[in-house]
Amino acid sequence: MQTIIFLLILFLISIFSILLYYKNKHSRVDKLNSGECPACGQKTRVFYDENTKTTFKSEIITTRLLKGKDCSGVKDIEYTCKSCGLKEVYSQV
Repeated sequence: MQTIIFLLILFLISIFSILLYYKNKHSRVDKLNSGECPACGQKTRVFYDENTKTTFKSEIITTRLLKGKDCSGVKDIEYTCKSCGLKEVYSQV
């Protein structure tokens, strides 16, 4: 009986840890897509020039397409932070 309870607890811990891993991974990708660095916390800066009435953006995160230049399949995208030098590669559909 103790073995079954122990195995059930281990199974539940492993399921919750896998779900936590995927949640953290997707939250990092969402932050990178929105223009915020998950490591240093820098965000995209927006400047407004009142003389010419134009808005300028200073992007912190740069993206580069590594693989998947076709119209179907998975694309590998490399995200690079200009302020801290963070480089991460994620696959997206």
